[in-house]
Amino acid sequence: MHARKRGKSGSKRPISKVTPLWFKLTPEEVESLVVKLAKEGYPPSVIGVILRDQYAVPLVKTVTGKTVLQILRENDIAPPIPEDLANLMERARRMKLHLKRFKSDRYNRHRLQLVESKIRRLVKYYKREGVLPQNWEPPVLAE
Repeated sequence: MHARKRGKSGSKRPISKVTPLWFKLTPEEVESLVVKLAKEGYPPSVIGVILRDQYAVPLVKTVTGKTVLQILRENDIAPPIPEDLANLMERARRMKLHLKRFKSDRYNRHRLQLVESKIRRLVKYYKREGVLPQNWEPPVLAE
């Protein structure tokens, strides 16, 4: 968003929206794997990568008809704060720790401002969508 330096490289999702014929797990088995991995402490994005790499699940949604986050919400183990917002808040926290040690790091100060503006935009979006309560404030920006 704030940088025009990086390209579009990255892994691509499967083209087909239909479960492949070679896939043998049932939807219930995939859901139980998702719940098991979540109870081990993995976030939703890592759960998808583990299922892809270790269990050969092409897409959880094509197999079960639900996303990883929907499965976690059904089992009441969804994270309280969306993962992207939590990652940005952790990044801002680390940047503030860095700025306490190196007060004259202007580059980091500017990057922190950009991260905090991303956090504000995401919070506004999640409040509008009803994911976060209207009175929720990010603890990183309150300092």
